[in-house]
Amino acid sequence: MVEALILPKPADLAPFIDHTILKPETTLETVRRLCREARTFGFHSVCVNPIYAGVVARELEGSGSLACSVIAFPFGAVPTPDKAAEAHQAVADGAGEIDMVIAIGRLKDGARAEVEDDIAAVKKACGHALLKVIIETCLLTDAEKVLACQLAKSAGADFVKTSTGFAGGGATIADVALMRRTVGAEMGVKASGGVRTAEQARAMIAAGATRIGTSSGVTMVSGSPR
Repeated sequence: MVEALILPKPADLAPFIDHTILKPETTLETVRRLCREARTFGFHSVCVNPIYAGVVARELEGSGSLACSVIAFPFGAVPTPDKAAEAHQAVADGAGEIDMVIAIGRLKDGARAEVEDDIAAVKKACGHALLKVIIETCLLTDAEKVLACQLAKSAGADFVKTSTGFAGGGATIADVALMRRTVGAEMGVKASGGVRTAEQARAMIAAGATRIGTSSGVTMVSGSPR
């Protein structure tokens, strides 16, 4: 009974969902279709590669859904000035949210200041836009996950996010719970990568997620395939 009071029903998941399409072969018509679906179901955002940020912003204008763009995706192995410039351009094109990938290798090297400065530079470039920091949990130890979350929080990020979905692993209940414990109530936690059903989404929310990144949003909220 307590779970029913706390967790959204499938039809109420839409505000949690970043409706996502990040495959390299994505076409303009596919992006426009996702925008139509976001308008229909009320998804929080449509998350795309930067080339489509302006398209999504225009398609969603007046809908209440936002354009979200990934930055330094999917590897994060981009010099900080380039990451910041990419974020600045995406926001200028109309993105209201930015999902950046950390410098994963530098985190594993123990370069704490460099990783924090990298995040802070992108946060500054975001201006009014919200920043989510993808830490790519499947490539990190638990200690590294904690450190990545701490650095994201210190750098002023708004969210931490589990995964790109392109590194061989995705969100897990354990990782979401660990990230929530680390950042506390002040930041958002986004579960992304392999979340395909309403049941999985509800479990992630129960573990502490406040946003779900998925390409299966229509199925989640409607119970039917696209």
